[in-house]
Amino acid sequence: MKNIKYTLQIGLALLGSVGLFSSCKKNLPDARLSIGNDSQFTQYVYKPVLGRNTLFSNNFQFGSSSRPLDFKIVNMRTFTGEPAPELTAFYPVMVWKQAYDGTEKSIAEIDAKRALENHQLFEIRPHSGEFLMWAAANSNQIKAQPDSGYVFDVEMSNSGGRKYYQNLRLLPFKERPYEPSNLDPIIGQGPNVSVSPSGVNITGERGQPLNAGTDVRVVFKRNGNGNSLTFKFSDTLSNPIDPNKFAATDWANLVHGFNMVKTDKYVKFDAAYPIPLSTYPTKYTTLSGSQARVVFRFNRQAFGNVLQQCFVALNFNIYQQGDWEITFQFLRDKPKFDND
Repeated sequence: MKNIKYTLQIGLALLGSVGLFSSCKKNLPDARLSIGNDSQFTQYVYKPVLGRNTLFSNNFQFGSSSRPLDFKIVNMRTFTGEPAPELTAFYPVMVWKQAYDGTEKSIAEIDAKRALENHQLFEIRPHSGEFLMWAAANSNQIKAQPDSGYVFDVEMSNSGGRKYYQNLRLLPFKERPYEPSNLDPIIGQGPNVSVSPSGVNITGERGQPLNAGTDVRVVFKRNGNGNSLTFKFSDTLSNPIDPNKFAATDWANLVHGFNMVKTDKYVKFDAAYPIPLSTYPTKYTTLSGSQARVVFRFNRQAFGNVLQQCFVALNFNIYQQGDWEITFQFLRDKPKFDND
């Protein structure tokens, strides 16, 4: 009888211990996240070009810090320590609400995928540490080189604490509204406004191949505030060359533009800006999607009954909305369009 009583007492004691342990376990605080000393920015100086969206990615090593992490810019100031309200105020910027994929059939369809939101012109993505300079920023409001620019700090935090990274630098370049560009990145001007095409395979009327840069140049010109893109060609005397002579061109898929008008002096499209609209690769861009690509083609029968597939190509960006013209200038010789 004593043994039974003793066994019951032990059992009750064990049950009480289990209950006490369960109760304590329920009341234990959640494990706190940690901030690691090895978490750091790999880049402390940022030099975006104003007038275009610039994302600085892969610029932060998370190390042993627990995620999610929260980032925010603090103490934004000029290099001399003055307040910088132009970078702490909020401005309307254009943001994609739906993904752009290059199949849109009109400017209206493109614009329906975008909307204005209020953002600071230079901001940090709240959980990645990536920085973004919005295209709405311009040198009329933002200090650009050769000015010493801005200094700022970053606060990184989670439930385990916070850490500060101090004296990061923002040194923007002045706008360059198109690429490729010969404009000086600091003064925003240049002695030579023309650039080289990306590729040329054309024989001149004198029978010599034409070279990109020396024989064929490209000029960008903005004529208004609309939404159009025009291509022109000119000969050695600046006379227009009929675009129809580039007869093998895939005009329907040349650019992501609409309502093409082709005359004997130019070919014009309605177009949304910037060009390209995003870095998403489409049939209108380079393989990476970082630039638009146009190729103007014609075929001719060369000596020996050889089919010569001729072209002039340009990889480019235009960041500023407007009525833009791109002119291909043949400086030394006219293209030979006729058969031998």
